[in-house]
Amino acid sequence: MNLKFISAFLGAFFLFGCNNKTSVTPAEKDQSLISYVNTFIGTGGHGHTYPGATLPYGMMQLSPDTRLEGWDGCSGYHYTDEYIYGFSHTHLSGTGISDYGDVLLMPTNKVEFNNGADGKPGYLAHFSHDNEFAEPGYYKVHLDSTEIDVELTVSNRSGIHKYEFPSAENQYMVLDLAHRDKLLDYKIQKIDDKTIQGFRHSEAWAKDQRLFYYTTFSHPMESIVYNDNEGNPISKNYKFSSKKAVIKFNNPNNEPVFIKVGISAVDIEGAKKNLEAEIGNKDFETVKKIGQDYWESQLAKIVVESNASTNDVLSGVDRINDQDLENKVNFYSALYHTMLAPNRYQDVDGRYRGMDLEIHEADFDYYTVFSLWDTYRAAHPLYTIIEQDRTNHFINTFLAKYDEGGIMPMWDLAGNYTDCMIGYHAVPVIADAYLKGIRGYDTEKAFEAMKHSATRDKFGLEAYKTYGFIPVDEESESVSKTLEYAYDDWTIAQMAKDMGKTEDYKTYIQRAQYYKNVFDQETKFMRGRFRNTWFAPFDPYEVNFNYTEANSWQYSFYVPQDVSGFINLLGGKEQLEAKLDDLFSAQTEFTGRDQSDITGLIGQYAHGNEPSHHMAYLYNFVNKPHKTQEKVHQILTELYKNDPDGISGNEDCGQMSAWYVLSSMGFYSVTPGSNYYVIGTPLFDKATINLESRDNSGGKQFNIIANNLSDTNIYIESVSLNGKALDKTFIKHSDVVKGGTLEFNMTSSPTVWGTAEGTEPKTEIAEHIILPSPYIEKGDITFRGETEVVLNTSEKDAKIFYALDDGAFQEYSKPFKIKTDTKVKLYSEKGELKSPVLETPFFKIDPNLSIKLESKYANQYSAGGNDALIDGIRSTKNYRTGSWQGYHDQDLVAVVDLGSVKPINLITSNYLRDQGAWIFHPTEVEYLVSKDGKTFNSIGKKTLETKPKNYNIAIETVEMKIPKSNYRYVKVIAKKLGNLPEWHIGYPMNGKSWIFVDEISVK
Repeated sequence: MNLKFISAFLGAFFLFGCNNKTSVTPAEKDQSLISYVNTFIGTGGHGHTYPGATLPYGMMQLSPDTRLEGWDGCSGYHYTDEYIYGFSHTHLSGTGISDYGDVLLMPTNKVEFNNGADGKPGYLAHFSHDNEFAEPGYYKVHLDSTEIDVELTVSNRSGIHKYEFPSAENQYMVLDLAHRDKLLDYKIQKIDDKTIQGFRHSEAWAKDQRLFYYTTFSHPMESIVYNDNEGNPISKNYKFSSKKAVIKFNNPNNEPVFIKVGISAVDIEGAKKNLEAEIGNKDFETVKKIGQDYWESQLAKIVVESNASTNDVLSGVDRINDQDLENKVNFYSALYHTMLAPNRYQDVDGRYRGMDLEIHEADFDYYTVFSLWDTYRAAHPLYTIIEQDRTNHFINTFLAKYDEGGIMPMWDLAGNYTDCMIGYHAVPVIADAYLKGIRGYDTEKAFEAMKHSATRDKFGLEAYKTYGFIPVDEESESVSKTLEYAYDDWTIAQMAKDMGKTEDYKTYIQRAQYYKNVFDQETKFMRGRFRNTWFAPFDPYEVNFNYTEANSWQYSFYVPQDVSGFINLLGGKEQLEAKLDDLFSAQTEFTGRDQSDITGLIGQYAHGNEPSHHMAYLYNFVNKPHKTQEKVHQILTELYKNDPDGISGNEDCGQMSAWYVLSSMGFYSVTPGSNYYVIGTPLFDKATINLESRDNSGGKQFNIIANNLSDTNIYIESVSLNGKALDKTFIKHSDVVKGGTLEFNMTSSPTVWGTAEGTEPKTEIAEHIILPSPYIEKGDITFRGETEVVLNTSEKDAKIFYALDDGAFQEYSKPFKIKTDTKVKLYSEKGELKSPVLETPFFKIDPNLSIKLESKYANQYSAGGNDALIDGIRSTKNYRTGSWQGYHDQDLVAVVDLGSVKPINLITSNYLRDQGAWIFHPTEVEYLVSKDGKTFNSIGKKTLETKPKNYNIAIETVEMKIPKSNYRYVKVIAKKLGNLPEWHIGYPMNGKSWIFVDEISVK
């Protein structure tokens, strides 16, 4: 018996005794948990977080604004900036689109309405991070330009500014309602010498955002100066029409000036009530303490222990060398970020503004800012552990929004549907909670709302329901939408099964298998289906319109609901393991369009964006858990840092952080709705989850212990649950929430734990199996002369049947040829299974007609290839459907050959304008003709107006008539705009324009 074995034996004996009962000391705090939070993590790079004061899930986010526009200014703050414009009361955490920044206040020493962003004198002020400090619920900074000290703290719906001026003279404050997004309506109204109220209605991502404010001052206003619509100062604001005001305080003793602000989405009275109820006469330090005590209790829902020194306390963004301390800082900063959204959107009296923009009242807490495409994966599963009661409020909010707006939210913001991102991911949030026993809402109504989300005809759902997949030419991001709809449908099926809804279960468990229809058996990737062929040319590294913020690498593993079925498609567990190996070892570059969301790359695994988040855990499904342990440890320690640029992508309203919180405890929610968490590898010696009490009997605890853990001991030797050996590489949700102990024994090299068949997690659809639809493997949709058509299917031993035009169906046995315009219909059968009938039109091009492209189109916008501009197929206004041919930062030059000299009198070509997508009409289109293909004569030019801002999507047909003359060749030259105009969002990035063209016609 070796010493290592003796040590392990004695440890197990003293820990468990002879009766397997555990006696575990829970993890304990060594200092206040808020001291471990670095609110500056994510404020650099592309994290898009803010450092200012807010409370957990609070309505107010009182934070400095250092950036007015641009992608990295989404939160209003970026760590690389040196100037502060002011302090506004609403901000978004980690999103990819900017909004909010409501009601900016800025202390200054003179009357100044210009913010200074134009380089002219303004009220902006320089600051240094050396004189900046933040922690949960509190922010302070010294403004170098004016020598003013600023401190901020908040309650849920209200906050306090504290300004200390260098002298009693020239104490001014700017109130700017024009800050950030477009104003729709506004009011600044002086009530008395210490009170101002008003509102700000604005348009940005939220098209009709309404916010009301009520503000009181500790010192009287000596004067107030407004500005007119031209920015000129005026002494009176008779019609409350000023967008800005500058207030001078009367403060002869130079005491700190305190400004209390309440906000509401309902009305001014609501803002006043919120302020009076939450702050009232409380002083700054009292409000700060109440808020920080609240944060401390929230963060104490999970207590972790490591070897970090208890004497080290963070301040600002100081870096600590102790890796254990770094891990604790990363953990509590992540846990903090998971609690910044969703946000309360309801006044203290229960009133709120609903999705119909009308006023409602509820006896539950109503929220907004549901970034569901991100957060359903890990943030909401985390909430089912530590925020069970709040999860009920979230779901009641979904159902209220369903009543008010007709559908549950996809990404809602301030009473507005943004129609942003894909899927209907309120559905898995509800199903996951329901199946975990969280049911404080009308479950029948919830199920009705879930089915409603899945049965509309928008966003490709009509095609999805009809064909079992979304064709490329009918909807953008078709592959991603097909895959995510299929997962969402699986969660509906699980809930239907539990509720005894047999027919619904059958319907949705079949829809959950639609992922099979976008799996290409030859390449083993998920691919777009373009007119029932595979979208080509295919490059798995290419970022294009078939995927959502990703490429095929990053979506081809997205079958969390049926990993067993996915394994079968690939050919077995070995094939999935090999494909995962290829994923993590692939080149990190990608092709196609630039997509700044794809970050945090390990090979083609992109941790900076959500579709990759479950992939490292898939090794467990093939009995290779040591590879999951390696990858998870690498991500935890390399892609999360105690640094402003410490998050590998947008923080995304808590999702990036929730991945860290769950994974660092040793498990992750690969398939929300399955009630299982897949085991990875723990990062801390001990973690204790302090669970909510469901019956007022006192909360239970779930303890996680990692013995012999170190930077090298990342592999699991054995695991026990409540003193009994755990031979599975997953745990149940019920194991966690009923309390207990999960204990890991760690070692320095891979072990046999979890490698035996039957120890792996499994998601499998085993009944109501569907038959994948067949596809056209070979055959030109547009052709000359004739084309040979080859049919195929990914289902082994399935029979394919086809029909030409209105002819009878026949079994496919060999390739066939098409010589004229023809509609090919096809379906497959296997036993009693039958796929939907698909139809593809083939078009014969005049065999004498050809085209030579002297410009190179972008691969992802090929529209089918070289002949796309003469194939007779017209495009819609949606550039994402793949029927437009795109040219980036280059002129279009194309020569059409009519085959022989012919009389022509009309030439046309079509161009798309979608300026928001950087697609501009050409500045000029010229037509030239020739008889020999060498000497071309211009027959005219047409100039198009391209520089003015016009976000209306439009197709421009450039037509030119000429007297009937005989020519063989027609040349089309369309000139690019090139550099984007200064008003365009892409201008600061030196963006270049696109030309999108379709169908050159010669008559």
